[in-house]
Amino acid sequence: MKDKLQKLISEYGRIAFAVYLSIFALTMLGFGLAIAQGFEVDGVSSTAGTLGAAWVATKLTQPLRIGATLVLTPMVGAVINRRRSAE
Repeated sequence: MKDKLQKLISEYGRIAFAVYLSIFALTMLGFGLAIAQGFEVDGVSSTAGTLGAAWVATKLTQPLRIGATLVLTPMVGAVINRRRSAE
């Protein structure tokens, strides 16, 4: 998988990076909202507890997020290239 990811980055560059970060942000936001809605976090700062738990959950999904990046980046790249060539 590491070789596929490196090939993807060399071919798509910033597009691959943007897709990965978008997936990361959406996953983190989704977990953060789910935890905030379903669990009461006790401690000094409930915001830090929620964000920490969301980060851990997001980190556990990293292999899935990398796989999604490998699948989605060529599609996003094709759409972007089509739009650039239409201009």
